[in-house]
Amino acid sequence: MKAPLAILLAACLCVDGVFSLVCWSCNGVESNWDCWRWQICSDEDNYCVTTYTGAGIGGYSTQSISKGCVPVCPQSGINIGIAAVSINCCSSFLCNISGANSIQINHLVLALATLILLGLWK
Repeated sequence: MKAPLAILLAACLCVDGVFSLVCWSCNGVESNWDCWRWQICSDEDNYCVTTYTGAGIGGYSTQSISKGCVPVCPQSGINIGIAAVSINCCSSFLCNISGANSIQINHLVLALATLILLGLWK
């Protein structure tokens, strides 16, 4: 009975669009290490977004990171030397782990990890 359930779960994880998008979510934290909450996006939300703002002058600097779900991607960025703002979007499961667009979780790796956990959980 466990094998068919595990195969069904793996197949569902490998098909895009079966489940709602899930993104990392936080508001105004100083580091990616402070952003460990998940958010299940609404059906209207198509993207995970990471917004970074930073400023520095002399020995003083500050940064703020916010993450969540959005229906439309407002991807942009500006850097004027002493201040910078960037908005990055992605559209796969927990893909906004950092501000880098190149980091994406592979659905096959996620499915294999889930199967391993199901095999260990009795």
